[in-house]
Amino acid sequence: AYLFRWYVGHKGAAAKLQYGDFALTTGSGYEDIIAALSTYAKAETVRLTFPEGTTAIAIAQKMEEAGLCSAEDFLKEANEGDFSAYTFWQYVPEDKDAPDRFMKCEGYLFPETYEFLKDDTVHNYVATFYAQFDAQITDAMYAKLKEQGMTLNELVTLASFVQEEAGNSQDSNVAQVFRNRLAEGSPYPRLQSNTSSHIQSDVSAYDTYHTAGLTPGPISNPGIAAIRAALSPEPDEEAKDAYFFVTDLKGSYYYARTLSEHNANCQTAADVNKTVG
Repeated sequence: AYLFRWYVGHKGAAAKLQYGDFALTTGSGYEDIIAALSTYAKAETVRLTFPEGTTAIAIAQKMEEAGLCSAEDFLKEANEGDFSAYTFWQYVPEDKDAPDRFMKCEGYLFPETYEFLKDDTVHNYVATFYAQFDAQITDAMYAKLKEQGMTLNELVTLASFVQEEAGNSQDSNVAQVFRNRLAEGSPYPRLQSNTSSHIQSDVSAYDTYHTAGLTPGPISNPGIAAIRAALSPEPDEEAKDAYFFVTDLKGSYYYARTLSEHNANCQTAADVNKTVG
């Protein structure tokens, strides 16, 4: 094997070698082997799309349905595997430091369309998601986090709520409302988001109606737009100082600074909903 590698390098043929399945004949010379391995052989792949806001469990189930690996093996590797090669991994709390967190991997399995090689390792499947997440978080974003005194886990957790409550042109407005609620001295320190029910856990720390602040971890895997909005929201004037928002069935958002204003908006939304068949 060593001599063959040396020969390939000496002949300048390394760049020509392809990946895939090849049929080699016993007794073939090095030139014949190089020729065979230089012939393009399309590897069998599976193309899967994961929408923004997909949960880790749903991702694992989709991987299993595609015949790539079991959902159990995927989640085990995603939560317990070594992915220290990626910058972001050092900022993800260990289980001992986040005892109430639902799942370590939640929030970091970047939602995207991927093409997976069949018969690849579970580690490589998970790494595909993590590598893409790692590429999204730039040095400037890490610097912004440090400037704000915010952790990556807090950012992704907030972004997951923004993704679930908006995931559209209202990302910045919703992010600003949540940040207003989380700000020091806020009169409404609870997120009060129904989206926390996405987490299949009985942990009270995920009850955003009774527990102040952020949940111990993300509730889904947000896209980059939600992450950017959570980090640096650019809200409209109506949402700049708001603590509440409500939506109607037509997709309109109503923002309010006080509870009385919010109640009025809820009534407006309810009236609109009555007109929707």
